[in-house]
Amino acid sequence: MGMQFVVPQFIEVESKVIGPISVRQFIILLATFGIIYIEFELFSLVMFGIIGVITFGIGGVFAFVKVNSQPFHLFALTVIQTAKRPKLSMWYHEINMRAVTKKGKKDKDDKEDKDFIPKPEVSDSHLAELSLIADTAGQYSPADLEKLKQEQMSKQPVIGGMSDNNQQQ
Repeated sequence: MGMQFVVPQFIEVESKVIGPISVRQFIILLATFGIIYIEFELFSLVMFGIIGVITFGIGGVFAFVKVNSQPFHLFALTVIQTAKRPKLSMWYHEINMRAVTKKGKKDKDDKEDKDFIPKPEVSDSHLAELSLIADTAGQYSPADLEKLKQEQMSKQPVIGGMSDNNQQQ
């Protein structure tokens, strides 16, 4: 009998603290109202009305709006980080091959300029062997794979009424 584990569910749902408001939303709203109070003390009533509504709107967006199921402040940070990155990335193959050639030398003290010889490509059959070993957690080795191939070859379908084993007799 296997062990049973409790798997947590709804891990993306924030816990509600005050009614339908989470801790994150409460802190954002608290900071927004603090800023609005400072604006009330600094500006005249007309100016406060304009700036206060804008501040309340921005605080509401940061507290309650989600973009692609993530809070707005994380979305805003992602937009800023993306805007700071270069728009175009280029890869110069020749430059990278020279760097590989330099790093491919065996000995740093070796004064001879030897060319870098890349490793040969891996064949599909070798990849299949490695895949089998990985999938079976090492239970099958390449020797076992050869046995399986030989068994499959001996069990080929009957062609013309006779199998390969019957033709040899």
